[in-house]
Amino acid sequence: MKYLVFSGMFILLISTSMAQTHLKAPNKKLPVGVFDSGTGGLTVLEAMLTLDMFNNETGKPGADGKPDFQSEFYQYLADQANMPYGNYAAEKKTDLLKEHIIKNMNFFLNTTYSVQTQNVFSNQQKQQVKMIVIACNTATAYALPDIKKHVEDLGYNVPVIGVIDAGSKAALQYQQKNIGTIGVFATAGTVASNGYPRTLKAMATQLGMKEPSIISQGGFGLAESIDRDWSFYVDTLTKARNTYKGPSVKNLNYTIDTTLLNVYRFNKNRNELLCEYDNTGKCLDIQLNEPANYVRYHLVSLLEKMRNEHVQPAMNTLILGCTHYPYMKDTIAKVLNELYNYQLNGEYRYRAFLAEHVELIDPSVETAKEAYIALRKNDLLNNAAKEGNHFFITIPNTSLKETQLQPDGWFTYEYKYGRVAGANKDYVQFVPFNTKNISTATYNRFKVALPHVYGEIVKTIKL
Repeated sequence: MKYLVFSGMFILLISTSMAQTHLKAPNKKLPVGVFDSGTGGLTVLEAMLTLDMFNNETGKPGADGKPDFQSEFYQYLADQANMPYGNYAAEKKTDLLKEHIIKNMNFFLNTTYSVQTQNVFSNQQKQQVKMIVIACNTATAYALPDIKKHVEDLGYNVPVIGVIDAGSKAALQYQQKNIGTIGVFATAGTVASNGYPRTLKAMATQLGMKEPSIISQGGFGLAESIDRDWSFYVDTLTKARNTYKGPSVKNLNYTIDTTLLNVYRFNKNRNELLCEYDNTGKCLDIQLNEPANYVRYHLVSLLEKMRNEHVQPAMNTLILGCTHYPYMKDTIAKVLNELYNYQLNGEYRYRAFLAEHVELIDPSVETAKEAYIALRKNDLLNNAAKEGNHFFITIPNTSLKETQLQPDGWFTYEYKYGRVAGANKDYVQFVPFNTKNISTATYNRFKVALPHVYGEIVKTIKL
């Protein structure tokens, strides 16, 4: 038997089996849930695994040489099948996005996940979570109030932490001593939501600061390329293709300006930059096929926007407003340095708009701090032996006959964004990480960038 639950602009069917197991007061011994649209949110989990900014005895600020979350364990969920979240706004499907997010919250609050054997899925048991950390800027921007209301309506006393407040707070702390323009580098969806500017301005008012100068850039395709989304990056390609969705000469919304090719300085090794040629060998279109080239395109686009709009003062703070972007932190810093020093006809093109040092704000650490404070405030710190961590990912539900897949086994772009909210269909299955649903190259990236997370993952699967 099922009953209707209203959340935001849509209705979901929730089984009574979940409704009858409401956890009015969460058990301290339960795991913490960490959610993102993909693997980018693992940067937040890495921060939680390594945070040492509080005294574990008193809870007061100050490192004590012990991890603040030393007794906690986690369930991580990547909604890989439905990502990138940043494109739902452009496709006018934010109601569908919210529906996906609420379904993911139900997964945390429910007690089963799926295991796939060939094309057959079977249910396995898991625990509920005692707190949810939304390690996704787009989900926070569009659905945080909906998530909190949904959890409360279901009767769960589960704290929900969002990532945007944390990033904004860190940026303004830097601005209190270093006045400049704050750049927001986020997904196109997060930028469209106006979540960061709205939060930054509200927090500045609360702190008695002047309204900050803010400039935003939607990093269309960057998170997708980091997570190896077929529509934006295929490492085996040898030529341009019609199925490409990222910035290009022909893309009217994200156009590569051929007059700025010397400024972009795209990487051209192997197949990192692809051209569509005519019969004479002339390049008619340019397609990006590597994350660093997406970084180059978007940072140049951001600074060109500042030049064209005469934005002042110079940008000295850049919020990495997508949890995938810290993976590219070194590249972002390198490209900003190149652009600061770029000269054309003996003149520095961007020095009036770009500070020599740009503080890169990674909201992960601030989010981890807020999560720790929330655990203490709600008396939820684990006081027993911790259990093992679990890493889950959504994959296409191939038992749903209408499902349309790309050659790599994930949803086609058209099917992903062509679905309609309220259809009450199980588009995805929630399964553990394995070597099929996440590539070897991605695990290798975790090993280098997120060593503590990687160490926990290898306890669950053989790599």
